[in-house]
Amino acid sequence: MLRWIVLSGTHASMLAIGFALGIYLLPILIAPEGPDREMLAQTTRSALYRAEFRRDLSGSDFLHWGEGTVGVSPTSVTHEGRLAPGPDYKLYLVTEFVEDEEQFLSVRDTAVRIGDIKTFEGFLVEVPAGVDIEAYTTVLVWCESFGEFISAAKYR
Repeated sequence: MLRWIVLSGTHASMLAIGFALGIYLLPILIAPEGPDREMLAQTTRSALYRAEFRRDLSGSDFLHWGEGTVGVSPTSVTHEGRLAPGPDYKLYLVTEFVEDEEQFLSVRDTAVRIGDIKTFEGFLVEVPAGVDIEAYTTVLVWCESFGEFISAAKYR
């Protein structure tokens, strides 16, 4: 009887670990190829505003982080750098700088969702027509599926 309990426990543990690894690795395996690095660098350099994603924000941890340069223009938001891989990342513009989940949730009603992020080694997201980047100060990456803060950068 003890043997069945031990075997059930170890198998359940391995199943849970496999499931967690699948959630983590699936976005990496299905991620499309990122934008051309040269084009990304040129677009970031010509942006109206630039800011930095940093790993040391209070809402970032070893699984949820971003680093690199963000360029914001009236037509696009670019990122040269890396994001921790994960599912269902969304890019938001926020009216004030926030650096964790609780702060973002308190201002989420005033934030505007720009689009999806599907690559982790830099991205280029088009700003939808009608969105005025001057009405916001911060670009933020959010994991919609798990409600996790990834990174933010104040651009003005």
